[in-house]
Amino acid sequence: MSVADIKKSSDQRMQKSIETLKADLSKVRTGRAHTGILDHVQVDYYGTPTHITQVANVTLIDARTIGVQPWEKKMLNAIEKAIRDADLGLNPSSQGELIRVPTPPLTEERRKEMVKLVKTEGESAKIAIRNIRRDSNESLKKLLKEKECSEDDERRAQDDIQKLTDKFVAEVDKLLADKEKEVLTV
Repeated sequence: MSVADIKKSSDQRMQKSIETLKADLSKVRTGRAHTGILDHVQVDYYGTPTHITQVANVTLIDARTIGVQPWEKKMLNAIEKAIRDADLGLNPSSQGELIRVPTPPLTEERRKEMVKLVKTEGESAKIAIRNIRRDSNESLKKLLKEKECSEDDERRAQDDIQKLTDKFVAEVDKLLADKEKEVLTV
């Protein structure tokens, strides 16, 4: 493995950490309806746990209501039960062939809990990024020890990886600030 490979690998792994953080933050519910809230809900589809998006069309009806339209009429009650049992604080109601899922407005206390959750997710992402930096620096030291790169190259590469780490940590901070603002907006 060369110095360039280590840098490229670090960049890719840190980018994956950012993508994971974005996915985790999208699951944090704000006051508005968001179809991503139901992404991890599993429906009992003829004895097989299946994601809700594979058995129904999930859309936004308005700013506070999610619409779930099952592809099979028989699945209506199973989907409704799965949403209720998912412990999301949602209370679906079926109207003919459509399930309406109103999202209740968040209380001030709940908003503060959400901010804490967002900060925890962000800290986990920062830890992951720092661990990638540590692994990369150890790989560089190993290259130096095996005399596959010079001390100057190793030092420059460590500086580059630190700059990369700083860049991604700043991106995490920006994502957290945006999500915090979104959660606290009434």
